[in-house]
Amino acid sequence: MTAVEDASGTRITDLDAHVGARIRLRRTMLGLSQEKLGEAINLTFQQIQKYERGANRVSASRLFEIAKVLDVPIGFFYDDMPPEPLPAVPASTPQTSAPVMGFAEAQQGFGGPPVPAAATSSGQNVDASVLSRRETMELVRAYYRIPDTGVRKRVLDLIRSMAPPE
Repeated sequence: MTAVEDASGTRITDLDAHVGARIRLRRTMLGLSQEKLGEAINLTFQQIQKYERGANRVSASRLFEIAKVLDVPIGFFYDDMPPEPLPAVPASTPQTSAPVMGFAEAQQGFGGPPVPAAATSSGQNVDASVLSRRETMELVRAYYRIPDTGVRKRVLDLIRSMAPPE
């Protein structure tokens, strides 16, 4: 994991920045301000800003509170995490191509597993920033404004039926 220092000399790791970006993504998808999220978990909006920039590390208990407010599983904050470079392995050690999966990876996160750009059936590249597009956020906000969970499920089923098979 790499770490850099921001202008104030604070150490920011890739993981802290990634978790912060995922907090910001989900917060904006729900249309919440930093102030509203902070009020929900008894923090100032400045502290939320620091979390989102990766300047402050989010503790496990605080991440749990944020996940509850943002209505996502904890694993959501680690979805789309780029793989870390593997340490050097002696040549005599057998290597497997299957990734090691833990509990969080075994669960399907919000929106399902990330789709690698090369894996799309239509031959089009899927940009990792698709979740931060205005159209995506508007769709998600409209979806969560549907009060009836049964209707939301049918809308999701409809959208899935309209998409080309994988």
